[in-house]
Amino acid sequence: MLAVLSPTLVGTEAAEHTSIGCGDVMTGSLWTFLIISTFMIVTPGPDTLITLRNALVGGRAAGVATGCGVSLGQMVWVVATSVGVVAVLLASEPMFNAVKWLGAAYLIWLGLQNFLQALRSKAPVLPPDAHTDWPLTLGQAFRHGLISDLGNPKMAVFFASVLPQFAPQGGGMLSTLVLLGAIFAAMTLIWLVLYSVIITAVGGLLQRSAVRRVLEGSMGGVLVLLGFRLAAEQR
Repeated sequence: MLAVLSPTLVGTEAAEHTSIGCGDVMTGSLWTFLIISTFMIVTPGPDTLITLRNALVGGRAAGVATGCGVSLGQMVWVVATSVGVVAVLLASEPMFNAVKWLGAAYLIWLGLQNFLQALRSKAPVLPPDAHTDWPLTLGQAFRHGLISDLGNPKMAVFFASVLPQFAPQGGGMLSTLVLLGAIFAAMTLIWLVLYSVIITAVGGLLQRSAVRRVLEGSMGGVLVLLGFRLAAEQR
């Protein structure tokens, strides 16, 4: 979920609705918004990988908790976009870079945790939805998802560039932005919950010691790479 779509992809259709009411905007553009949102959500990124990581480590409940944290982070970005805070962030390169580097450092830290865990001694075979010898509480899983999303300023860029194109100018704009953001966050949560269910459904295979160690190491390596990529990306 790192990609950001250009406003030109949807600008033509959205422009046709900028002078009409909120209901007409939702009627005329909702499907376009849903298609764009689906593309964004299903594109693998840090939020998806962290959800898979936590579902593998802590079971289905940890994966769902991570998804809830991600969705809450998205709503924070949505509200910040709606009240103009994101505009300030995007206008300030130091602030933007600070958020980006903190998010990158967090991804690298989580990735190193995974990688080090994979290098440890073999762990016993566990039931599909059991906790491993690497403790992970639901609160920790929730925070992982929340911090991962809040540390990704590309989400702010996405919401700031896409959401306003589907909202009417005037008094109904704020409520429409929040509603569209809530729809996006709900879609994200459904997708991440689905991921968590799938990975725990095949948990019997994934919890085998050798397989789990390979997955943990691979996820750790990818998280580290994503962290460095996020740090190096330009707006």
